[in-house]
Amino acid sequence: MIDGKTKLIAHLGYPTESFKAPMIYNPYFAKHGINAVVVPMGCKPEDFPEFFKLLFRLSNIHGALITMPHKVPIVGLLDEVSVSVKVAGACNAVRVEPDGKLVGDMFDGEGFVRVSSAKAARSPTPVLWWQETEAWARRSPHRSPRRAPRSLLCSTPTLL
Repeated sequence: MIDGKTKLIAHLGYPTESFKAPMIYNPYFAKHGINAVVVPMGCKPEDFPEFFKLLFRLSNIHGALITMPHKVPIVGLLDEVSVSVKVAGACNAVRVEPDGKLVGDMFDGEGFVRVSSAKAARSPTPVLWWQETEAWARRSPHRSPRRAPRSLLCSTPTLL
């Protein structure tokens, strides 16, 4: 139940029709008694910098999930960024620190590596395959700054 103490997590991108995060996080929050909600927010690129600054003036905003087309432009709007963001040149998660500082992180590559490695381990006839995924792959096409795989192997691209 959303109330006056609910922490808002914006899910920012455009268009919003394909967003899956609210369907994953919101049931998890409800099940575990976490008073937070992920809210899809469609913001066109030309409106994004101004909207982002206003959004984080809300007293109950806890952070944001960032998706396309905002992953690259958001980097310049943040107070601090992780090593992953510096390597990728893009950001997909923002949290608000107690002092109001906006800190960005990027975990797209880490998830891709985890899924790819797991699927490669189960593949009976591995074949090297790579698909560039958004901004992360532009700068680091074969490794995550946090964990690099020995190889990205799977038997077919449809496994990913």
